[in-house]
Amino acid sequence: MNEEAAELWGRAIQAFHTAKQIADSDPDAAAGRAYYAAFYAVSAYFALQGQTFSRHSALEIAISRDLVKAGHWQAELGKTYSFLLELRSTGDYGGALHVSREDAAKAMTGTRQILEAVSKSNPKQFPLSPERG
Repeated sequence: MNEEAAELWGRAIQAFHTAKQIADSDPDAAAGRAYYAAFYAVSAYFALQGQTFSRHSALEIAISRDLVKAGHWQAELGKTYSFLLELRSTGDYGGALHVSREDAAKAMTGTRQILEAVSKSNPKQFPLSPERG
């Protein structure tokens, strides 16, 4: 595995672990951590392909084009990523709007699905460790 992909995957697992720990007490922050877990996981996947992205929207486009439309992911998983990005925006910039506990729980489920999809693409390089994933 290239060093960048390994670092990004480690960040993904750590961010997901943190999101799960704070989901009940701080849904806004949990949504942000859940999104970043997905962001880092997908970034790790693309890093192995030699692709990097400097903008969140560019990664979202790559997911649609290179994973969903190419048939590697179901369309629902692409929608899940977009949902996580939207929740992160609400949690970070929503002002009076906040992420509900219910939506934070959906974020945990969606992030887990994305981590599993990335792991499935290359289980040796993207392991889901039982204590973290």
